[in-house]
Amino acid sequence: MTQVKQDPTATVASSRPLLFDSHAHLVADDQVRYPRNPMTRPSSAPPRPPGVIGKPGGKHGPNPINEVPDVSRMLVWMKEENVDGAVAVQKRMIYRYDNSYILDSSDAHPDIFSAVVILDAEDSATPGLVRTYIEKHGLAGVRLFGGREADGSMPWLNSPQALKTWDVAEEFGLVIDLEVLAIGGGGPSVPAIVELARRYPNVRIVLDHLLEPEATEGEHFGLDERFEKLAHEKNIFFKFTSINLDEYREADVPAEKVLRRAVDMFGADHIMWGSDIGTSSGTYKEMVQRMIDASVLLTDDEKRAVWHDTGKRVFVKGGTRRAG
Repeated sequence: MTQVKQDPTATVASSRPLLFDSHAHLVADDQVRYPRNPMTRPSSAPPRPPGVIGKPGGKHGPNPINEVPDVSRMLVWMKEENVDGAVAVQKRMIYRYDNSYILDSSDAHPDIFSAVVILDAEDSATPGLVRTYIEKHGLAGVRLFGGREADGSMPWLNSPQALKTWDVAEEFGLVIDLEVLAIGGGGPSVPAIVELARRYPNVRIVLDHLLEPEATEGEHFGLDERFEKLAHEKNIFFKFTSINLDEYREADVPAEKVLRRAVDMFGADHIMWGSDIGTSSGTYKEMVQRMIDASVLLTDDEKRAVWHDTGKRVFVKGGTRRAG
């Protein structure tokens, strides 16, 4: 019997196109099996706006809705919104470097969730831990984190210790997923990222939230000549998420024009949608609809790539899976 290939732009009962979510932070209802260990801020730090389970993340508007994305709930939401897969990204603000829930979820639903663990770039145990995760669980990628200096620089990005994990990622063809929390956006980190992309051609580098360009009105919307250097590297990809959409809403910047600019600069085959559920506020349905609304200036082929094909190709086709 001939199988008919589903058209990602075709509608279903939910009136949604086919999507793939490249950025979902799963959070377990079961706090006995998966105890939470929230990160804390200094008492002198200013209060942050409400986020999922009272934790920060993104911009939340005046009446935030923060649903807890337990796997059982996510499976229902994804089916309702015609999302055929998701990247389960460790929730560092809740679990720090304990990746148990992410790995167990992807093990239980390997055809739905691809695991991206979060590890400390400067921990000497990290490279070996990545190998263990690959052997025991399968892995789509690693999200590295480290400290930030007073001047906003992040020496962990390409430190001698961090490069040992990059070596493992190169060996296995993993994704290295980066959130560069830089003051004033991620532009200053571009030279180091370009150097890493050239040094590790077998690694797909995925930059969260478009590398967080400053949300400004104007011709480039913060995607200036610094970001253009990234467009020449074929193994660099970008997530366009609810965090970006929140930033543009707060700055009164038209999201559809920013996305059009990003696609023109990087290509639709290098940009993918991510909900950021578990951090950003809003229902899953709202997150999907906001992305669809922001895509009005894209062609049908570009929508298909950004909504589904790019994320699935980068995270699923290239991810490692445990045999047997």
